[in-house]
Amino acid sequence: MAKGSRVNLNLKQQTEEHMKRTNRWTRVLLSAGLVSIPALLSAEESKSTVVSALTPTVLSGYVDTSAQWNFDTGNANVPNYSYGGPSKADGFNLNVVKVTLENPMGEDGWAAGYKVELFAGPDANTFASQSTGTAADFAVKQAYVALRAPVGNGLNFKVGVWDTLLGYEVTDAVANPNFTRSYGYTIEPVSHTGAAMSYQFSELISASAAIANTYGARINERAFYAKAESYKTYLGSITLTAPESMGFLAGSTLSGAVINGLNNFSPSEGYVPAVQTSWYVGAVLNTPVTGLKVGAAYDYAGVDAQGMTGDEESYANATAIYASYQATEKLSLHARGEYASASSPATFMAEEVYAVTGTVQYDLWKNVVSRLEFRWDHAADGSKPYGGKEPGDGSREDSYILLANFVYKF
Repeated sequence: MAKGSRVNLNLKQQTEEHMKRTNRWTRVLLSAGLVSIPALLSAEESKSTVVSALTPTVLSGYVDTSAQWNFDTGNANVPNYSYGGPSKADGFNLNVVKVTLENPMGEDGWAAGYKVELFAGPDANTFASQSTGTAADFAVKQAYVALRAPVGNGLNFKVGVWDTLLGYEVTDAVANPNFTRSYGYTIEPVSHTGAAMSYQFSELISASAAIANTYGARINERAFYAKAESYKTYLGSITLTAPESMGFLAGSTLSGAVINGLNNFSPSEGYVPAVQTSWYVGAVLNTPVTGLKVGAAYDYAGVDAQGMTGDEESYANATAIYASYQATEKLSLHARGEYASASSPATFMAEEVYAVTGTVQYDLWKNVVSRLEFRWDHAADGSKPYGGKEPGDGSREDSYILLANFVYKF
């Protein structure tokens, strides 16, 4: 038998044996031609790793579901926080499915990698990164090329679509202490299309700077319709980390960030273009009590008076305090208190609101985050914006929500 025939026979036998061991998702990628069999055979297999013809790719993600009960009858008008709304009230919800493909950069030298995060489900429409402006239960959350230049401690770059630089909470609810989002998160941008640079000056100080097309999440959006072609959005952030010498405070962080640029514009959806500036300051502190962490955050978003807004100035700000306690290996308790105000009642359903959220998390099943949460929102300006069977006919100054959240991470 010729040498080439023996090689082909061995490859066939290895392929058949490998296919028996390969996880179902990898087999789907194989059948679609997105993964190379020889490359898979040449590397050690892992359920979380897909090896393409060029580079290893880590596959991960989650499925996020919930069940929610809004107390009292009539839920046409509910608290106006991100990823909430009447469609989530009094029923079971598929929130979002996230799939992540990533090739992390190497640690040294001229390293490169990439990351792609895809959203599917109703929350993908809320994220609203669609470059076409059409919501279809799908969104690109992040998709960027990661680069590192061997300058000093290493200069890192992201080019493409990436998460915003500011905020105490993040878009992935499973990574937050509470399931429902804060009012501070609600007034922040979520992602940008552009280039970001970060640098770790020392163990104590890190900073990031970025330039993006616009303030909003819509991919490849431009500011040309309202500004000169050179107009862009600018971002900057800095984080200070407490050193080991500070005792129980070691590892605590203090962060600040600022963004200035043109916000979203869509004539068909009623968005008006305007130059917006956002500020953020936040801290996470370790305490002398084992397992207890506390935090605080302040967000401000302001639009100056200008022709694009009818020469009207508007603003919104939100302050929050957090506490998290890891009681046992599986049980953790989380609390958040908030105060938010805005120049327009439409922003938070009232000019001033208070909110208190308590969350109990118990990790009973492997790879599953299971949480029970209670949230109370109160209109502090004397209005009664909540409840009602029709939009605009609220009859209550208080909103009470009880919900359960189950997330499977893979």
